[in-house]
Amino acid sequence: MTAAADTPAQQAPAYATPADVQVHGPYGPGRLDAAPKGVHALYPFHGRITADGSSGYPASPGRYHIYSAWHCPWAHRSAIVRKLAGLEDVVSLSYVDDERDARGWAFRERRGADPVNGFTLLAQAYEATEPGFTGHISVPTLWDRESGRIVSNHFPDITLDLATQFEEWADPSVRLYPAESRAEIDELNAEILRDVNTAAPRVAGASTQEEYERLRGETVAALERLDERLAGRRFLVGDAITEADVRLWVTLARFDLADNPGARISERRLTDFTHLWSYARDLYQRPAFRDTTDFSTYRHTAFTPAEGVKRFDLAPLQGGWDSPHGRERLTG
Repeated sequence: MTAAADTPAQQAPAYATPADVQVHGPYGPGRLDAAPKGVHALYPFHGRITADGSSGYPASPGRYHIYSAWHCPWAHRSAIVRKLAGLEDVVSLSYVDDERDARGWAFRERRGADPVNGFTLLAQAYEATEPGFTGHISVPTLWDRESGRIVSNHFPDITLDLATQFEEWADPSVRLYPAESRAEIDELNAEILRDVNTAAPRVAGASTQEEYERLRGETVAALERLDERLAGRRFLVGDAITEADVRLWVTLARFDLADNPGARISERRLTDFTHLWSYARDLYQRPAFRDTTDFSTYRHTAFTPAEGVKRFDLAPLQGGWDSPHGRERLTG
């Protein structure tokens, strides 16, 4: 009888070599820039988890794993929802390293080894799922231990499935996507995605002064609408945290440190929006938000404005996230 092969947990941790753009080149050329446009095409694995298993991926404790990243807002949403729903012992999660080169996301000692497959590069998960895959290697990536393949890297679906398909094991008091509020949540999510979540790269990429002023004006107007909405209610929809709050919060958390200093969206910081700032602190002071947040990883991307486009200067700012928020008196 031969000895069984060691599992990844039994083997010595396997790590990728340090990120090195001089040797491997930067991430993007040949992958991100060559990928199809649009969220649905850029993130091509669209499997869904269902409580009854009708999708081929039944909800089951211990079957699924999320590959995440501390700095990425899309991945951050999955980590928050997993913890809010009480699924930490049901769906496992690990983090890739903060740095990448042309090889894509990797597992290094700082953030830990891959506990499921022993991969050193996240690209190996994509290759195992689709041999010869040349597209975007993204987080979050939802992995199925049983089939040995990616279920989904389509981040909008991952949090919805975590919120709705694991109810047998989830905290029954948490209803992040209640049926009676889905139309309102979906409408808000669309606005947040369009005008807030994706604002920084769009504003930063403006090629004329007119385009720059229009794009940043749209985002400031959206922030003002959301600030007004939160003046008399504690959360965006109803009297409890929902998917809409999670989607908005991950951008608010990065606004003063990364998005706004990088793209020069607004002369006003998050801390200058009275209700948004107190709301953001209210959520941060809950374990699901605090424990999944590492502000040190939020840094803006340097860019050179197009010739003739004038932008104001704004230095990154770390706000007082632990200061009292005073929102206990508000209801939905």
